[in-house]
Amino acid sequence: MTIPSDELQRLLEFAVTIAREAGDLTLNYFRSQYTIENKADGSEVTAADREAEAHLRARISRQFPDDEILGEEQENREGTSGRRWIIDPIDGTFSFVRGVPMFGVLIALADHEDVVLGVVNLPASREMVYAARGLGCFGNGERVRVSSTETLGQALLLSTDFGTAAAYGFGRATEELERRVKARRTWGDCYGHILVATGRADIMLDPIMNLWDCAPLLPILEEAGGTFTDWNGKPGIDGGNAISTNGKLFDQVMQIVRENS
Repeated sequence: MTIPSDELQRLLEFAVTIAREAGDLTLNYFRSQYTIENKADGSEVTAADREAEAHLRARISRQFPDDEILGEEQENREGTSGRRWIIDPIDGTFSFVRGVPMFGVLIALADHEDVVLGVVNLPASREMVYAARGLGCFGNGERVRVSSTETLGQALLLSTDFGTAAAYGFGRATEELERRVKARRTWGDCYGHILVATGRADIMLDPIMNLWDCAPLLPILEEAGGTFTDWNGKPGIDGGNAISTNGKLFDQVMQIVRENS
């Protein structure tokens, strides 16, 4: 069922509001003293992650009690409406705990299987990027779009960590892309994908991604004129990995991935 544009706009405004609130909570901890714990998968978690997610869940539950909520730090809350909020209170906790400002609060809303809106709040750099289906992509209130770069030789390639690509079977493709582009940087996690969506980079590679990492990036990249796919070139949020491009470079990137898989 398609959500009317006026209702979708209201949902987007709500998501932006709560993303800002959660971001403000994380800044209460950023570059301060707190306990860092390790989860079962080896990733780090802090009170900031837990407090921000609890706030998001409480706000969504009060406003939309029938909606499902899926988040990184707590168990899934079932719903009956067919809508699912997907949240990540701090994407880039590795950066967060080291005082690096490249972390974000991620919120997406799926209507049945279609992700209809996405919000990424980068509170430490005061950037809010958000999009909804058919409504465009915006950064701090201004319309944003991907770059116009058309050749790999002029492209800026990003990854959270180029070195991990080989561990997930993408080493050869990544090395060839690194060789072919103009420049490469490790401005990672959600920050890198947002740089592609806003035209400041051209390609972002992630050899491993969780559902809550991907969910808001799909509508953001597509509404900005780019692509957000898995490494097989399939658009979606559940592929377990991701590539963002400015669209113009998508076919060139995927040809290299296919030839080097």
